Amino acid sequence: MKISGSIKETRQQVKEWKKQGLSVGLVPTMGYLHEGHKSLIDRARKDNDKVVVSIFVNPMQFGPNEDLETYPRDLERDSKICEDGGVDLIFHPEVEEMYGPDFHGFVDMTVLPEKLCGASRPVHFKGVQTVVAKLFHIIPADRAYFGQKDAQQLAIIRRMVIDLDFDIEIIGCPIIREEDGLAKSSRNTYLSEEERKQAVILNASLEEAIQAIEVGEKDAEKVKEIIINKLETCPLAKIDYVEVVSFDNIQPIDKIEGAVLIAIAVYIGNTRLIDNRILM
Repeated sequence: MKISGSIKETRQQVKEWKKQGLSVGLVPTMGYLHEGHKSLIDRARKDNDKVVVSIFVNPMQFGPNEDLETYPRDLERDSKICEDGGVDLIFHPEVEEMYGPDFHGFVDMTVLPEKLCGASRPVHFKGVQTVVAKLFHIIPADRAYFGQKDAQQLAIIRRMVIDLDFDIEIIGCPIIREEDGLAKSSRNTYLSEEERKQAVILNASLEEAIQAIEVGEKDAEKVKEIIINKLETCPLAKIDYVEVVSFDNIQPIDKIEGAVLIAIAVYIGNTRLIDNRILM
């Protein structure tokens, strides 16, 4: 396994593989890898001849007073996980390599980023789209793998690929959870012992909503009420949003039908966690 911080070197390596007729899978990450990332790597390894993992904490997607400086980083640990997973190349650039001193270009869109996480993090998805677009140019992979935990991000990237004619297939992979149901996240490391115990309320609230839908509830507002009522039983939980939207365009819906995203963001203490269910 090779580790490179160079755009030129990384691009040349991937192009050489493509010349040899080898398929390439890309797993974009911000590092501090966990079992969720490992599941993406495993899927990429299964689908492709070569696997590239990018590890880059992207400053462009962090707003003022967010956790850019404290976001967990451990390249040695990440490298071990990648090597064990059969990764061929880690692309680990410095900020200066990705964004030069005169960098002024951005990728953005309307509609899909405006709700959910985009409402409270207005610069976030412009940063995500810009860095992912750059990664797709640097690493001309056949497929890229994203976790469904960041469901709005997945929908936005899929739309960006369609709208801007990127020649890459986007693969969404299931959420990986702890034994008690908490979705795996690098930010779980911020939780105190008591906060970690109470964080299971996110998954529990979504489970109650799904149970109601399974027995016939189709009213989106009533589904939201079920989730909110459950979350409000948790002393440390502060709701950022609870939304039921179309998974196609991330816009509110009245009725549970078609492709539906039930998404929540909740502060447990000072740590913002997200979770969701996707109904197809």
